Amino acid sequence: MRATWRRLPAKLHDVGWEPGLVVPAADGSPLITDHYFPRTEGDFPTLLVRSPYGRGVPWSPMYGLLFAEQGFHVILQSCRGTGGSGGAFDLWRNEAADGQATVSWLREQPWFNGTLGTVGPSYLGYVQWALAVDPPPELKAMVVQVGMYDPYALFHADGVLRLETALAVGVGMTYQHQGMPPFLRATLRLQRRLRDVTTAQPLRGAYVSALGGELPWLDDVMTHPDPKDAYWHGASLAQVAERLSVPTSLITGWHDALADQTLEQYDRLRKAGCETALLVGPWTHTSALQQGWPEVFAESLSWLRTHLYADPSGLRLTRVRVHVGGENAWRDLEEWPPATAVDPWFPTAQGHLTRQPPTDSAPLTSFRYDPADPTPSLGGPLLSRTAGPRDNRSLEARDDVLTFTGPPLTEPVDILGPVSARLSISTDTGHADVFTRLCDVDPQGRSVNICDGLGRLRTDGQEPSRITVPMSSTAHRFAIGHRIRWQISGGAHPRYARNPGTGQSPVDATTFTPVRITLHTDSALMLAMHAHSSGLSPAGNG
Repeated sequence: MRATWRRLPAKLHDVGWEPGLVVPAADGSPLITDHYFPRTEGDFPTLLVRSPYGRGVPWSPMYGLLFAEQGFHVILQSCRGTGGSGGAFDLWRNEAADGQATVSWLREQPWFNGTLGTVGPSYLGYVQWALAVDPPPELKAMVVQVGMYDPYALFHADGVLRLETALAVGVGMTYQHQGMPPFLRATLRLQRRLRDVTTAQPLRGAYVSALGGELPWLDDVMTHPDPKDAYWHGASLAQVAERLSVPTSLITGWHDALADQTLEQYDRLRKAGCETALLVGPWTHTSALQQGWPEVFAESLSWLRTHLYADPSGLRLTRVRVHVGGENAWRDLEEWPPATAVDPWFPTAQGHLTRQPPTDSAPLTSFRYDPADPTPSLGGPLLSRTAGPRDNRSLEARDDVLTFTGPPLTEPVDILGPVSARLSISTDTGHADVFTRLCDVDPQGRSVNICDGLGRLRTDGQEPSRITVPMSSTAHRFAIGHRIRWQISGGAHPRYARNPGTGQSPVDATTFTPVRITLHTDSALMLAMHAHSSGLSPAGNG
């Protein structure tokens, strides 16, 4: 690890290890647990790390060894039904009770000094929120890294299945706790069969060949697109942040599949008056724990030292630190989002992006989306290795992708905050999805995705429907000579399941109907802008 990440701190203690401890859950199920500890006399606080992904690599070195070296007892536990623990794994229904049972067990250990913190990424963040539903008095700090609080939002966007993410989670939950070789083999098998699985008619059950068997929880996830369905009752832990007083550090990346969840929880914690900090890097879900690990570990360690050791010496002065893309620099802020004006940019029939408002809501341009030849997805906030910023030129050359491009900038422009699209759309079938993306076009014409979002709409006759599509948030500088581009299409497959164009469920559809999607002039790209001078004229266009 130290050869890979040269900025890791020097170890302070040699580390001991007690593997295979049995912690009884409330129902008696054995929760298999490893204990890492400093081989030094004295009291040390404890970190609880609960994972459905096993207790071996990378969790044992990154969380067990590294944090124990810095002066913490580390409890690394396999969630029920995984990694040898008893019972059956269920995507969220047991984590609160099992976390509480583990804390009860900790109270009986002679080395436990009554000071507890939690740390971990992804689903290991969800189990932290679950423990915080009724936080034990010993819990003094949380560090949620690229974490989740709402399983529904991981799997669906506006009722549209995040297909590629669902399959990636299926592989992770099924194989990662078995060890790296089985997990890597399963990941490669999914990559080889991804096209066949994602274009199957019907989609339901098609994953079995790639994932090696039926997964009832994955079937349930894919077939319940309505967040109000009873299936999702109790899944979201959003409200925990609204009443939490445990100091909580949140870490994400601009291309993390869970970035929106992190930013939403930050907002809730701030409104609740909870002590909190936010770090957002130039990372995807996985690269935050790879290339970004030195920054993530340092941020996590300083927060835990502050609140478990009363040692704030490593804490930064500002509450928020974000990486600004385009500038490739870190920026310390007092708050997120900072106070910025939200400015609309409007499309024109010539493919320009202008700040001049339209005078009507007339049809502007249209394209044909064919679910039999779906617009492909490219980069963005995924769980897979294809996530992140990519050159979009090949995608934008397709007939089913609209682009509207602003003028070359004479001064840099910073976008700091949430981005959204205000769309006015009509269709000829009444059923459509709309994928909308912000891109940065450099002087050589390379178009790189910054942030995006997808919405589902219904239309009636020739009357346009109006929909606002959240496109996540960003901190990005458009440099001098670069141009702002708005990209619009009818989907992004296989990131999202195809809209069959018939109103039928995408999971069960066997008939697909092409749709003509018409964009109207009163549509707008909404940007939280900070212009550095008057280099942007109100009527500027490309």
